[in-house]
Amino acid sequence: MVVALIVICEVGFWVLLAAGLATRYLLRMPRTGAALLLCEPLLEVVLLVVTAIDLKNGADPSWKHGLAALYIGYTVGHGHRTVKWLDGHAAHRFGGAPRPVPPPRYGMARARHEGRIWLGTLLGAGVATLLLWLAILYVGDAGGTGSLESWIGTAWRAAGIHGVIAASYAIWPRRAPAPDPREPVAADRH
Repeated sequence: MVVALIVICEVGFWVLLAAGLATRYLLRMPRTGAALLLCEPLLEVVLLVVTAIDLKNGADPSWKHGLAALYIGYTVGHGHRTVKWLDGHAAHRFGGAPRPVPPPRYGMARARHEGRIWLGTLLGAGVATLLLWLAILYVGDAGGTGSLESWIGTAWRAAGIHGVIAASYAIWPRRAPAPDPREPVAADRH
């Protein structure tokens, strides 16, 4: 049941996102669209409550409960950025707003951008860890919480791998391509 609810929450996230953006820009109802977008966190609350009820009803803690915690953590860490990015593109495409500024592609500006994304992963790992610790305390020692404890390690391994990738942008910054010498240089008109 928990895995099915995770899938439903993921599908619901994208359906609410599409409905909110369509209402906001295609139907020209910005407040209603914003209200739909604000309903997105309710999906994670439902998942959290159902997971807690499942554990309360005597379900053995398993990978399903750990995956639910990781899903909620990921959504907390990256959901807002995803919605903001898509909202900017929808505003440009359907609302007449200017084209969103793309992320930097080169140098330390790109490294800082990747570092900010990694901070979202750290937040997600922290939220998942908190939820897993609370589940472990809720179930108690007699409940066999080993699988929940292993998901804490999974969350931090994922954050560590992402951190190494983000750090690589600072260690080996990508350089902008050199200008093509065959192209004429624009003359100054001063």
